[in-house]
Amino acid sequence: MCKKSANKLDVYYSLDLLKQQEKFADYWQTLDQREQAIAQRFKLPLLTERYVFAHGLLRESLAKYVPESAAELEFSITDRGKPFLAKYPELSFNMSHAENAWVLAVVEQSCQLGIDIEYFKERDSWAGLVKKCFALEEAEYWQGLNAEEQGIVFYQLWVRKEAFVKAVGQGITLGLEACVFNPMAIDQFLRVPEVCDVVESWAVYPLNLAPDLLAAVVCNQKKLSLNLINRE
Repeated sequence: MCKKSANKLDVYYSLDLLKQQEKFADYWQTLDQREQAIAQRFKLPLLTERYVFAHGLLRESLAKYVPESAAELEFSITDRGKPFLAKYPELSFNMSHAENAWVLAVVEQSCQLGIDIEYFKERDSWAGLVKKCFALEEAEYWQGLNAEEQGIVFYQLWVRKEAFVKAVGQGITLGLEACVFNPMAIDQFLRVPEVCDVVESWAVYPLNLAPDLLAAVVCNQKKLSLNLINRE
């Protein structure tokens, strides 16, 4: 491992993966057989390209922290599907992408770390998702907002909830309604499931990457120093 900066949260991002076109062949070569097989299963070339660029950037970025090349990195997956580096489990990371946007969070210590990004889109299903995935406090606050405010707050809460369930490695099976944020101070937790330690151990690191892109990191380490790294 390189010299650790355990109090730092590195967030790599690209707002347009397709700008990496000239690197497609190089990134393809860094992928292992499993990743290449996944990429080949997509029916649309655009989805294949996004996958190769996302995972190529993942490998290229993580190789900065360990004494191995991007192609040499070996990934393992937890029983819930969360990837980690087999030889370097102390390096925590999590990736998310939405359309052509991509982000990767890295912390040089063993911790529970999750990141999520979503583009703002008008929906007819907001009310149903709020009823299913928001806690009572969150839902009541959301219902009292005007239509424009509802859209923004929905996504602000959604990316934080997604980042949390990714951090604990449970996915949405944990129940998005089980992690509860203070709608009046959206980066503060009100409750988390008992199996996820105490609420005071969790922190939200909001990201401002683009006007229509909602993004947040959730980690069970507080007072991390956020370092944004543009990979375009």
